[in-house]
Amino acid sequence: MDRPITPGQLKEKSLFQDADGSAAPAKTVCHNCSKLKIFLGALAFSFFAKGFSGSYMKSMSSQIERRFEISSSIVGIIDGSFEIGNLMVMVLVSYLGPRVHRPKIIAVGCLIMSVGAFLSVMPQFLMGRYNYERITVSVDNSSTSVSACSPGSGGPPTTDATETLSTEINAGCEKTTNSYLWLFVLVGNLLRGIGEAPIMPLGVSYIDDFSKEENSAFYIGLVRSSGMFGPTLGFLLGSFCASLWVDVGVVDTDAISINPKDTRWVGAWWLGLLICGAVNFIASLPFWFLPYSLPKEGQNENLKISHLSVQGDPCKIDTPAQPQLKFSEAVKDFLPALRKLFGNPIFVVFIFLTILQYNSLVGIITYETKFMEQTFNVSVAKAIFLIGVVLLPVTILGMFLGGFLIKKFKLHITEMAKFACITFIVAYLLNLLYFTCSCEVLQVAGLTAPYAGMKHLSSSKHIYTASCNAECSCKVDQWDPVCGDNGITYMTACFAGCKSSSGTGRNMVFHNCSCVEGQGLGLGNSSAVLGQCQRESCTKAFPYFLALQTACAFILALGGTPTYMIMFRSVSPDLKSFAVGIETLGGRVLGGLPAPIYFGALIDETCLKWGTKSCGGSGSCRVYDTKEFRNVYLGLIAGLRAGCCLLYIVLSVLIMKRFKPDGKEKADIKNAERSTSKEPETANKREILPGSRTSEESEETYM
Repeated sequence: MDRPITPGQLKEKSLFQDADGSAAPAKTVCHNCSKLKIFLGALAFSFFAKGFSGSYMKSMSSQIERRFEISSSIVGIIDGSFEIGNLMVMVLVSYLGPRVHRPKIIAVGCLIMSVGAFLSVMPQFLMGRYNYERITVSVDNSSTSVSACSPGSGGPPTTDATETLSTEINAGCEKTTNSYLWLFVLVGNLLRGIGEAPIMPLGVSYIDDFSKEENSAFYIGLVRSSGMFGPTLGFLLGSFCASLWVDVGVVDTDAISINPKDTRWVGAWWLGLLICGAVNFIASLPFWFLPYSLPKEGQNENLKISHLSVQGDPCKIDTPAQPQLKFSEAVKDFLPALRKLFGNPIFVVFIFLTILQYNSLVGIITYETKFMEQTFNVSVAKAIFLIGVVLLPVTILGMFLGGFLIKKFKLHITEMAKFACITFIVAYLLNLLYFTCSCEVLQVAGLTAPYAGMKHLSSSKHIYTASCNAECSCKVDQWDPVCGDNGITYMTACFAGCKSSSGTGRNMVFHNCSCVEGQGLGLGNSSAVLGQCQRESCTKAFPYFLALQTACAFILALGGTPTYMIMFRSVSPDLKSFAVGIETLGGRVLGGLPAPIYFGALIDETCLKWGTKSCGGSGSCRVYDTKEFRNVYLGLIAGLRAGCCLLYIVLSVLIMKRFKPDGKEKADIKNAERSTSKEPETANKREILPGSRTSEESEETYM
């Protein structure tokens, strides 16, 4: 066996001048730097993977809603299951962060995310083909013409959807297996939440522990901004899949009579989940080969040579061994650590700020595509595409620039707080301009517009039939809209009173539509085409809305990284991982979990026409009152962000009172913190974790 090399021999063998002029073992420093860079690259890709799959799931919320014929509130519950998964493990992995092998825990998390993505795909292979809602038409024996209005064939006109459903639907049909297959998606999303939980707190704390303090913010900003490419590609993949028919490759798409702008269109939501599962699996691989800890970046290795043993290869230096974790000590120290965190008023205000920000952000991400579709008359695929290629790249740029400004100007925590506060208030004022981007409500006969000859439409009860279609025996539970020559949309060609048609599939045109004709014109050749009528003014207003939203996204992202760094600079180093976990947990549980549910429930209240499942029962919404939708959606966001503005101001005041310009705290605050952070004598015997600072340094800088 080779004898260990003494520190003096090692110093003589391979030394190079470090950036500060001090000597350090060349190969060891390079090796450790490469390990840190590998971890940075692996963590950036894991951020990419979780953002990729998360944004794809968000972009597919409308497709999942329509495929399983569920309401927006149920979609919110499915979306919230991800946060429930985070709740189950977040506190544990955050508190045990420095005490466990962080890279391997992250690897396990990526594998669990992969399993969740594959599980969510299962309903596609268990359900039958998707049959969208459409009317039946009768064929004239003497020609190829079909008629939507069949006088006398169906008895008196039906005016109550509930009565119609009760006579036509098998009582046991509703409770089929297919009705509950969306639970697979819910459980898969739950697993994704469990798997993602360790990535943020463990990965970010690992970087902050083993990198220079002046580089930490830049590295974290770089990783987070690199991870934002995941959501960008996830939305692009979502846009592509949303433009494909759900049963692509199985059915003849030319025979489908609807297009992607139709509210009954369902894209290939399951296809992208297969790709997401594969990407998450690949993201787990590098972490299995990374060490438990690394020497501090830029730290003079000569200070640690006395603790190193070099045998055989003079360039081989052992890394610190992983300390043995005692469960009893971990549990005993949990409550004091929690009390220490919540005894910090800056951290408490930061948590409330995070909760409100999560509520607004999650609500936007979940329902932004639906809002664009319903308000500005764009397809879901186009809305997803624009979010992916316009909004997210701007957000990435803002996050990266925010981290760069901290590094470039070496911003103190007080300067970070002021910068974050000012940027958010400016973004909020721009956010209020969203209300100016108005658009008219879709004119649907019997829902939002009266039939020809009627003076007004009752707001308390919809009038589905009129004299022009009274003999057609139309069913009010059906939705297969047509656009008349008069610019009015009708729920079906039957409600338009169409007597004949020409063409097939998407090219079918209905003729002799009695309800489309003007009052007093008599029988004419008024026609209607499949699909809703286009709202030109809405389409013209959309670019202004998109430009405004882009400006808001950039300004918010610019202050995002400084806001995040406030937490790291206001808590002691040994609690950073725990603080990240508590912050993420609070945001997810009180923001990410309830926000999709109450946003969805309030949006459901603005629905004017619900679809009908093939086996009966209420399906997904077909038409919204777009003005009410806008007021509810934008009003919720504005209210939440108003609370954020107030908390930003409070946070800035607290930080300026607690910290002096030179980075030191006032004596009274410092002494108060010391008195609340006393630990038992047994805690003083704990082994110092790799990368942590001395207690004296921690007290002076962070507490």
